[in-house]
Amino acid sequence: MTPADLSLTVQHAVRSAVDDGALRVDVPPRVKVERARPGGTGEYASSIALSLARPAGRSALDVAGILKERLRGSPGILAVDITGPGFLNFTLRREVGGDLVRVIRAAGTAYGHGTALSDEVLRFAGAAEPRAAVVTGVVLRLLRAQGADAAFGGEERIHVRPGAYEPDLLGVDAARWGLLRAAPGDRPLDGPPLLVQHERNALFRVRYAHARVRRLLVNGERFRLAPSYETDVHAPELFGVLGDHPVVLLAAARHRAPDRVARHLEAVADALLAFQHTVLPFGDEKPSAAHRSRLALAEAAGTVLAGGLSLLGISAPDQL
Repeated sequence: MTPADLSLTVQHAVRSAVDDGALRVDVPPRVKVERARPGGTGEYASSIALSLARPAGRSALDVAGILKERLRGSPGILAVDITGPGFLNFTLRREVGGDLVRVIRAAGTAYGHGTALSDEVLRFAGAAEPRAAVVTGVVLRLLRAQGADAAFGGEERIHVRPGAYEPDLLGVDAARWGLLRAAPGDRPLDGPPLLVQHERNALFRVRYAHARVRRLLVNGERFRLAPSYETDVHAPELFGVLGDHPVVLLAAARHRAPDRVARHLEAVADALLAFQHTVLPFGDEKPSAAHRSRLALAEAAGTVLAGGLSLLGISAPDQL
Protein backbone atom coordinates (compact mmCIF):
# COMPACT_ATOMS: atom_id res chain seq x y z
CA MET A 1 0.00 0.00 0.00
CA THR A 2 1.41 3.37 -1.03
CA PRO A 3 0.90 6.62 0.92
CA ALA A 4 -1.58 7.67 -1.77
CA ASP A 5 -3.54 4.44 -1.26
CA LEU A 6 -3.52 4.96 2.50
CA SER A 7 -4.70 8.56 2.09
CA LEU A 8 -7.63 7.37 -0.03
CA THR A 9 -8.49 4.65 2.50
CA VAL A 10 -8.61 7.17 5.36
CA GLN A 11 -10.73 9.49 3.23
CA HIS A 12 -13.14 6.58 2.69
CA ALA A 13 -13.34 6.13 6.46
CA VAL A 14 -14.22 9.81 6.92
CA ARG A 15 -16.91 9.56 4.23
CA SER A 16 -18.30 6.42 5.87
CA ALA A 17 -18.50 8.18 9.25
CA VAL A 18 -20.27 11.15 7.64
CA ASP A 19 -22.69 8.92 5.74
CA ASP A 20 -23.79 6.99 8.83
CA GLY A 21 -24.13 10.15 10.92
CA ALA A 22 -21.23 9.58 13.29
CA LEU A 23 -19.50 12.78 12.09
CA ARG A 24 -21.09 15.96 10.76
CA VAL A 25 -18.31 17.51 8.71
CA ASP A 26 -17.41 18.10 5.09
CA VAL A 27 -15.36 15.23 3.68
CA PRO A 28 -11.90 16.66 2.91
CA PRO A 29 -10.79 16.42 -0.73
CA ARG A 30 -7.50 14.91 0.43
CA VAL A 31 -6.14 13.36 3.61
CA LYS A 32 -2.48 13.93 4.39
CA VAL A 33 -0.44 10.97 5.61
CA GLU A 34 3.26 10.99 6.41
CA ARG A 35 5.93 8.80 7.88
CA ALA A 36 5.40 8.25 11.59
CA ARG A 37 7.56 10.55 13.68
CA PRO A 38 9.61 9.56 16.73
CA GLY A 39 7.24 8.66 19.55
CA GLY A 40 4.60 7.36 17.17
CA THR A 41 3.87 3.78 16.23
CA GLY A 42 3.64 1.97 12.92
CA GLU A 43 4.88 3.26 9.60
CA TYR A 44 2.58 6.17 8.75
CA ALA A 45 0.51 8.72 10.63
CA SER A 46 -2.24 11.24 9.96
CA SER A 47 -3.50 14.28 11.86
CA ILE A 48 -6.91 14.16 10.16
CA ALA A 49 -8.75 13.68 13.48
CA LEU A 50 -7.24 16.91 14.83
CA SER A 51 -8.30 18.75 11.66
CA LEU A 52 -11.88 17.51 11.89
CA ALA A 53 -12.33 17.91 15.66
CA ARG A 54 -13.44 21.56 15.69
CA PRO A 55 -15.90 21.39 12.75
CA ALA A 56 -17.28 18.13 14.18
CA GLY A 57 -17.75 19.68 17.63
CA ARG A 58 -15.95 16.76 19.25
CA SER A 59 -12.55 16.07 20.72
CA ALA A 60 -9.80 14.86 18.42
CA LEU A 61 -9.60 11.64 20.43
CA ASP A 62 -13.32 11.02 19.82
CA VAL A 63 -12.90 11.63 16.09
CA ALA A 64 -9.85 9.37 15.99
CA GLY A 65 -11.82 6.60 17.71
CA ILE A 66 -14.65 6.90 15.19
CA LEU A 67 -12.22 6.66 12.28
CA LYS A 68 -10.25 3.82 13.87
CA GLU A 69 -13.44 1.74 14.08
CA ARG A 70 -14.03 2.21 10.35
CA LEU A 71 -10.42 1.56 9.39
CA ARG A 72 -10.16 -1.70 11.29
CA GLY A 73 -9.82 -4.57 8.83
CA SER A 74 -9.26 -2.33 5.82
CA PRO A 75 -7.26 -3.98 3.04
CA GLY A 76 -3.58 -3.21 3.52
CA ILE A 77 -3.85 -2.04 7.14
CA LEU A 78 -2.64 -4.41 9.84
CA ALA A 79 -3.22 -2.11 12.82
CA VAL A 80 -4.45 1.38 13.68
CA ASP A 81 -3.26 3.08 16.88
CA ILE A 82 -4.17 6.43 18.41
CA THR A 83 -1.33 8.42 19.94
CA GLY A 84 -0.96 11.83 21.57
CA PRO A 85 -3.93 14.20 21.27
CA GLY A 86 -5.48 12.19 18.45
CA PHE A 87 -2.97 11.14 15.80
CA LEU A 88 -3.84 8.02 13.81
CA ASN A 89 -0.87 5.69 13.33
CA PHE A 90 -0.89 2.88 10.77
CA THR A 91 0.95 -0.41 10.52
CA LEU A 92 0.58 -1.80 7.00
CA ARG A 93 0.18 -5.34 5.77
CA ARG A 94 2.67 -6.90 3.42
CA GLU A 95 -0.08 -8.05 1.09
CA VAL A 96 -3.23 -6.11 0.26
CA GLY A 97 -6.68 -7.12 -0.87
CA GLY A 98 -6.49 -10.89 -1.02
CA ASP A 99 -8.13 -11.32 2.37
CA LEU A 100 -11.03 -9.03 1.45
CA VAL A 101 -11.67 -10.83 -1.83
CA ARG A 102 -11.64 -14.19 -0.04
CA VAL A 103 -14.11 -12.91 2.56
CA ILE A 104 -16.49 -11.69 -0.15
CA ARG A 105 -16.18 -14.95 -2.08
CA ALA A 106 -16.90 -17.01 1.04
CA ALA A 107 -19.91 -14.91 2.07
CA GLY A 108 -21.36 -14.51 -1.40
CA THR A 109 -24.24 -12.07 -1.68
CA ALA A 110 -24.55 -12.16 2.12
CA TYR A 111 -21.27 -10.23 2.42
CA GLY A 112 -21.95 -7.29 4.73
CA HIS A 113 -24.70 -9.07 6.64
CA GLY A 114 -24.03 -9.42 10.34
CA THR A 115 -25.34 -9.64 13.89
CA ALA A 116 -24.83 -6.07 15.12
CA LEU A 117 -28.58 -5.59 15.67
CA SER A 118 -29.35 -9.08 16.97
CA ASP A 119 -30.62 -7.70 20.30
CA GLU A 120 -33.29 -5.53 18.65
CA VAL A 121 -36.94 -6.52 18.27
CA LEU A 122 -38.69 -4.13 15.87
CA ARG A 123 -42.29 -4.10 14.72
CA PHE A 124 -43.48 -1.85 11.92
CA ALA A 125 -46.90 -0.63 10.92
CA GLY A 126 -48.05 -1.43 7.42
CA ALA A 127 -48.19 1.47 4.98
CA ALA A 128 -50.94 2.25 2.50
CA GLU A 129 -48.94 4.98 0.74
CA PRO A 130 -47.05 3.27 -2.13
CA ARG A 131 -43.57 4.67 -1.56
CA ALA A 132 -43.73 4.14 2.21
CA ALA A 133 -44.77 0.52 1.60
CA VAL A 134 -41.80 -0.12 -0.71
CA VAL A 135 -39.29 1.59 1.59
CA THR A 136 -40.62 -0.18 4.70
CA GLY A 137 -40.22 -3.55 3.00
CA VAL A 138 -36.59 -2.82 2.17
CA VAL A 139 -35.89 -1.50 5.66
CA LEU A 140 -37.15 -4.80 7.06
CA ARG A 141 -34.71 -6.66 4.78
CA LEU A 142 -31.83 -4.43 5.87
CA LEU A 143 -32.62 -4.89 9.56
CA ARG A 144 -32.92 -8.66 9.25
CA ALA A 145 -29.60 -8.74 7.37
CA GLN A 146 -28.02 -7.23 10.49
CA GLY A 147 -29.61 -9.79 12.81
CA ALA A 148 -32.62 -7.80 14.02
CA ASP A 149 -35.97 -9.46 14.70
CA ALA A 150 -37.89 -7.13 12.38
CA ALA A 151 -41.43 -7.66 11.11
CA PHE A 152 -44.80 -6.04 10.63
CA GLY A 153 -47.32 -5.89 13.46
CA GLY A 154 -46.24 -2.82 15.42
CA GLU A 155 -46.35 0.97 15.45
CA GLU A 156 -43.02 2.13 14.02
CA ARG A 157 -43.56 3.91 10.71
CA ILE A 158 -41.22 4.91 7.92
CA HIS A 159 -41.80 8.55 6.99
CA VAL A 160 -41.12 9.43 3.36
CA ARG A 161 -42.23 11.99 0.84
CA PRO A 162 -45.09 10.28 -1.03
CA GLY A 163 -44.52 8.82 -4.48
CA ALA A 164 -46.31 6.55 -6.93
CA TYR A 165 -45.10 2.98 -7.45
CA GLU A 166 -45.53 2.27 -11.19
CA PRO A 167 -44.09 -1.14 -12.11
CA ASP A 168 -46.56 -1.54 -14.99
CA LEU A 169 -45.21 1.64 -16.60
CA LEU A 170 -41.52 1.48 -15.66
CA GLY A 171 -40.89 -2.17 -14.80
CA VAL A 172 -40.19 -3.33 -11.27
CA ASP A 173 -36.48 -2.39 -11.21
CA ALA A 174 -36.83 1.23 -12.37
CA ALA A 175 -39.99 1.75 -10.32
CA ARG A 176 -38.26 0.60 -7.13
CA TRP A 177 -34.99 2.45 -7.81
CA GLY A 178 -36.86 5.71 -8.36
CA LEU A 179 -38.48 5.42 -4.92
CA LEU A 180 -35.45 4.05 -3.05
CA ARG A 181 -32.54 6.06 -4.49
CA ALA A 182 -33.94 9.40 -3.33
CA ALA A 183 -33.52 10.24 0.36
CA PRO A 184 -36.75 9.70 2.33
CA GLY A 185 -37.57 13.41 2.48
CA ASP A 186 -36.79 14.05 -1.20
CA ARG A 187 -39.15 13.60 -4.09
CA PRO A 188 -38.76 10.29 -5.95
CA LEU A 189 -36.68 10.21 -9.12
CA ASP A 190 -38.46 10.79 -12.41
CA GLY A 191 -39.31 7.44 -13.98
CA PRO A 192 -38.67 7.79 -17.75
CA PRO A 193 -34.95 8.73 -17.44
CA LEU A 194 -34.41 5.50 -15.48
CA LEU A 195 -35.30 3.50 -18.60
CA VAL A 196 -32.55 5.09 -20.72
CA GLN A 197 -29.46 2.92 -21.21
CA HIS A 198 -26.90 5.69 -20.75
CA GLU A 199 -24.08 6.36 -18.31
CA ARG A 200 -26.01 9.34 -16.92
CA ASN A 201 -28.57 6.83 -15.60
CA ALA A 202 -27.17 5.47 -12.32
CA LEU A 203 -29.51 2.48 -12.31
CA PHE A 204 -28.21 1.49 -15.73
CA ARG A 205 -24.57 1.89 -14.58
CA VAL A 206 -25.12 -0.33 -11.55
CA ARG A 207 -26.89 -3.10 -13.46
CA TYR A 208 -24.49 -2.78 -16.43
CA ALA A 209 -21.50 -3.10 -14.09
CA HIS A 210 -22.87 -6.39 -12.79
CA ALA A 211 -23.44 -7.60 -16.35
CA ARG A 212 -19.86 -6.61 -17.26
CA VAL A 213 -18.52 -8.76 -14.42
CA ARG A 214 -20.48 -11.75 -15.70
CA ARG A 215 -19.08 -11.16 -19.21
CA LEU A 216 -15.53 -10.81 -17.87
CA LEU A 217 -15.85 -14.17 -16.14
CA VAL A 218 -17.13 -15.79 -19.34
CA ASN A 219 -14.39 -14.22 -21.42
CA GLY A 220 -11.83 -15.23 -18.81
CA GLU A 221 -12.65 -18.85 -19.56
CA ARG A 222 -11.55 -18.26 -23.17
CA PHE A 223 -8.11 -17.36 -21.82
CA ARG A 224 -8.27 -20.36 -19.47
CA LEU A 225 -8.27 -17.93 -16.57
CA ALA A 226 -9.81 -18.77 -13.23
CA PRO A 227 -10.05 -16.16 -10.46
CA SER A 228 -7.04 -16.25 -8.15
CA TYR A 229 -7.08 -14.98 -4.56
CA GLU A 230 -3.35 -15.07 -3.94
CA THR A 231 -1.86 -12.03 -5.66
CA ASP A 232 -2.26 -8.39 -4.74
CA VAL A 233 -3.97 -5.90 -7.08
CA HIS A 234 -3.42 -2.15 -7.18
CA ALA A 235 -7.00 -0.81 -7.21
CA PRO A 236 -7.44 1.28 -4.04
CA GLU A 237 -10.74 2.89 -5.08
CA LEU A 238 -12.40 -0.45 -5.76
CA PHE A 239 -10.95 -2.08 -2.64
CA GLY A 240 -12.11 0.92 -0.63
CA VAL A 241 -15.76 0.77 -1.66
CA LEU A 242 -15.89 -3.02 -1.33
CA GLY A 243 -14.44 -2.78 2.16
CA ASP A 244 -17.04 -0.11 3.03
CA HIS A 245 -19.97 -2.36 2.14
CA PRO A 246 -20.63 -3.86 5.62
CA VAL A 247 -20.53 -0.43 7.26
CA VAL A 248 -22.91 1.00 4.66
CA LEU A 249 -25.44 -1.82 5.13
CA LEU A 250 -25.36 -1.43 8.90
CA ALA A 251 -25.79 2.35 8.68
CA ALA A 252 -28.66 1.98 6.19
CA ALA A 253 -30.42 -0.39 8.58
CA ARG A 254 -29.90 1.78 11.65
CA HIS A 255 -31.06 4.96 9.90
CA ARG A 256 -33.88 3.30 7.93
CA ALA A 257 -32.24 4.67 4.79
CA PRO A 258 -32.16 2.39 1.71
CA ASP A 259 -30.90 5.34 -0.35
CA ARG A 260 -27.50 4.84 1.29
CA VAL A 261 -27.29 1.37 -0.22
CA ALA A 262 -28.26 2.69 -3.66
CA ARG A 263 -25.62 5.44 -3.52
CA HIS A 264 -23.00 2.94 -2.39
CA LEU A 265 -23.82 0.61 -5.28
CA GLU A 266 -23.26 3.52 -7.64
CA ALA A 267 -19.79 4.00 -6.13
CA VAL A 268 -19.00 0.28 -6.51
CA ALA A 269 -20.22 0.30 -10.11
CA ASP A 270 -18.19 3.38 -11.03
CA ALA A 271 -15.02 1.94 -9.46
CA LEU A 272 -15.56 -1.39 -11.23
CA LEU A 273 -16.21 0.21 -14.62
CA ALA A 274 -13.01 2.25 -14.28
CA PHE A 275 -11.09 -0.93 -13.40
CA GLN A 276 -12.64 -3.36 -15.92
CA HIS A 277 -10.30 -2.65 -18.82
CA THR A 278 -7.29 -3.97 -16.89
CA VAL A 279 -8.84 -7.33 -16.00
CA LEU A 280 -8.23 -9.47 -19.10
CA PRO A 281 -5.21 -9.66 -21.43
CA PHE A 282 -5.21 -7.01 -24.13
CA GLY A 283 -3.79 -7.45 -27.62
CA ASP A 284 -0.76 -9.71 -27.57
CA GLU A 285 -0.55 -9.66 -23.78
CA LYS A 286 -0.28 -13.15 -22.29
CA PRO A 287 -2.53 -14.30 -19.43
CA SER A 288 -0.80 -14.01 -16.07
CA ALA A 289 -1.32 -14.37 -12.34
CA ALA A 290 -2.10 -10.64 -12.25
CA HIS A 291 -5.04 -11.17 -14.61
CA ARG A 292 -6.35 -13.96 -12.40
CA SER A 293 -6.19 -11.69 -9.37
CA ARG A 294 -7.95 -8.87 -11.21
CA LEU A 295 -10.64 -11.30 -12.30
CA ALA A 296 -11.15 -12.32 -8.68
CA LEU A 297 -11.51 -8.69 -7.66
CA ALA A 298 -14.01 -8.04 -10.45
CA GLU A 299 -15.95 -11.13 -9.36
CA ALA A 300 -16.03 -9.77 -5.79
CA ALA A 301 -17.39 -6.45 -7.05
CA GLY A 302 -20.11 -8.27 -8.97
CA THR A 303 -21.04 -10.19 -5.83
CA VAL A 304 -21.41 -6.96 -3.85
CA LEU A 305 -23.54 -5.41 -6.60
CA ALA A 306 -25.78 -8.47 -6.75
CA GLY A 307 -26.18 -8.59 -2.97
CA GLY A 308 -26.97 -4.90 -2.67
CA LEU A 309 -29.49 -4.97 -5.51
CA SER A 310 -31.15 -8.01 -3.96
CA LEU A 311 -31.68 -6.12 -0.70
CA LEU A 312 -33.37 -3.35 -2.70
CA GLY A 313 -35.55 -5.88 -4.52
CA ILE A 314 -33.92 -5.07 -7.87
CA SER A 315 -32.61 -7.66 -10.31
CA ALA A 316 -28.93 -8.08 -11.21
CA PRO A 317 -28.87 -9.13 -14.89
CA ASP A 318 -26.19 -11.30 -16.42
CA GLN A 319 -26.45 -9.25 -19.59
CA LEU A 320 -28.02 -6.01 -20.80
